[in-house]
Amino acid sequence: MKKFLKALFYVIAAVYPILVFTLLVVFKVETKVLSLCIIALAAAFFLSATGSKKTSDKKGVLDWKPLLSSGLFLAAGLFCFFTGKELFLKLYSVVISATLLVVFGSTLFLKPTIIFRFATLADKSIKGSSYEKQVELYCKKVTIVWCCFFILNGTTSGITAFSDKIFGLSLEQSRKVWAIYNGGISYVLMGLLFTVEFIIRKLVDRKMIKAYPISKFKADSRKDDYVLCYEDTWSKGNYKTWKDFLIDTAKLRKYIESTGADEFVLHCEDYWYFLCTFVALLQCKKAAYLTQNITPSFMADVRKPGMIFLTDQNIADPSAPSVADAVLIQKLVEESELPSETEFRTTPEINGEETRIFLFTSGSTGKPKAVPQRMKEFEEDNAFIISKWAGEFTNRKLLTTVSQHHIYGFLFGISLPFTLGCPFRRNRVEFPEEFEKLTDVSYILIATPAFLKRTVEVEDKLAMKNVWIFTSGGAVSEELAVQTEKVFGFCPLEVYGSTETSGIAYRQQNKDKLVWTPFANAKIWLGDDGCLRIISPYIKNPEGFATADLAEIFEDGRFLLKGRSDSIVKIEEKRISMTEVENRLLETGLVEDVKVVAMMNDVRQYLAAAVVLNAKGREQFKDTEKYLINRWFHDFLMKYFENVVIPKKWRFMDKLPVDVQGKKHKLEIMALFEEK
Repeated sequence: MKKFLKALFYVIAAVYPILVFTLLVVFKVETKVLSLCIIALAAAFFLSATGSKKTSDKKGVLDWKPLLSSGLFLAAGLFCFFTGKELFLKLYSVVISATLLVVFGSTLFLKPTIIFRFATLADKSIKGSSYEKQVELYCKKVTIVWCCFFILNGTTSGITAFSDKIFGLSLEQSRKVWAIYNGGISYVLMGLLFTVEFIIRKLVDRKMIKAYPISKFKADSRKDDYVLCYEDTWSKGNYKTWKDFLIDTAKLRKYIESTGADEFVLHCEDYWYFLCTFVALLQCKKAAYLTQNITPSFMADVRKPGMIFLTDQNIADPSAPSVADAVLIQKLVEESELPSETEFRTTPEINGEETRIFLFTSGSTGKPKAVPQRMKEFEEDNAFIISKWAGEFTNRKLLTTVSQHHIYGFLFGISLPFTLGCPFRRNRVEFPEEFEKLTDVSYILIATPAFLKRTVEVEDKLAMKNVWIFTSGGAVSEELAVQTEKVFGFCPLEVYGSTETSGIAYRQQNKDKLVWTPFANAKIWLGDDGCLRIISPYIKNPEGFATADLAEIFEDGRFLLKGRSDSIVKIEEKRISMTEVENRLLETGLVEDVKVVAMMNDVRQYLAAAVVLNAKGREQFKDTEKYLINRWFHDFLMKYFENVVIPKKWRFMDKLPVDVQGKKHKLEIMALFEEK
């Protein structure tokens, strides 16, 4: 019975104007009799609304739609019965439009909008996706359109209800006008609005950025001919497609499963083979140790018994036990049989929470330490970048100068482009001169400050089109930011973070100066030692992560870095910041780069400085003896520091030793000053 009443509710709600017209005009039913019928319907709808739903948890759940209609019908019926006027029956359509206007309109202020709520109920993948904000904006526009429709429809319905008075029509003519609009034209307009919106939605949907993270992609996520990777320059047309990806990962999965091993060390300079091998390892639920360093001594430190070493590089010393059994990835792919359609169309599930990924970092001793990571945190970290800059990736092709074996290179060079479908270059840019040929399309560049510095030293003005630059792995100096914008036509967007924290904040110096803006998913505060503390989805410790970076946090939540706490040393009871000494040396206008380190001999602790002179410095000290150069810098620093904390040893170099990420090698610099 209840189902019948519910069905009756929807039918009557749809044909209400026609029903009223038929009873009043065709069958000549008295207004008071019709009002009694309406009251009876209201009672029936009330019963269907207050009936209980037997569930495992609760009873007596109200069905609000019939309950609302029963209230409206009851009000219309009672007014009509006591006044004898049919006007109140006709105003039902006006009340419905007004009610819907309030419901839809209120969600424009009490977000999210009702259309967005409907959309997320119908498609749960929208929440947290790369296109969530686009969908939300589109749904807001649709909600506004419906609000406008309800205003116009309600107004027109009201006019038809009073058409006898407004236009001087007879009662029967007025009834016909009201019934034709409210029972016909109104529904046609509503249907047209639904149809037009559906067509527009499909067109908008095609333009929306579709994200398929490594832990969530399926074989049919992209079309077979979708380009994921290119060689050299985009215009040369040497591409690797989605189908190539499915085939190569299937080949590698077959080998990985056949080994029976659980842990693999992965080093692969080729970004394409790296991606395929990495994904295959995760699909096989193996532990992946990513390393840039494959020297025999390093591998001897990190390889455990039973580990398999996968690489695309020829080993310099194949006789060394730690690397002698290296397996060449390209050989596996090229010599493996072509998998069947079923084999490569099958994509084993990757559970982001259960992935075992290890990145190597080193402490003050330089001994490698494997830091455990998961795709869950990587992809949560990517989510903020995607929400803010997805369009910058999808409108360009990707270049990188950094290693994918470190967190910055992996996130921006592998994970992000794969997720967004941004084609990436198969090999990283190794020399600044390579930029001169990358003028065919727009590129997004993933770089380090060190590489940008090398580039601006040898290039005047590059002809690259609409380039976008991300940089991390160190702070960009004010001078370098200006020079980079001059050479590339874009001021680099810096990302602040580390292997332990991933991305924390960003800045672009032509807008933000030296002040950092935290990522929306990061919470920061200062510890008792004045150092930055962070909580973010990436950091697994609920108490957050304590950095060694001294900072000042402003009222708006942004912050300024003030050097590292581990750069502060105490020499003869005098506390001195090595970062401050470096900054003072840069202020001379004669220094291009500098690193100050704390040294210790049998007698005392002291500072030493490794300095790279700029063109002006080289010219000023041309043919000058080294001890006089030392004295010049000593005298300059005496303006700011006591003699006891001024560097006692100096080395003047062509460049400072750095790793592939552009970070200065502290131990190598210290070795320059060690007493023999």
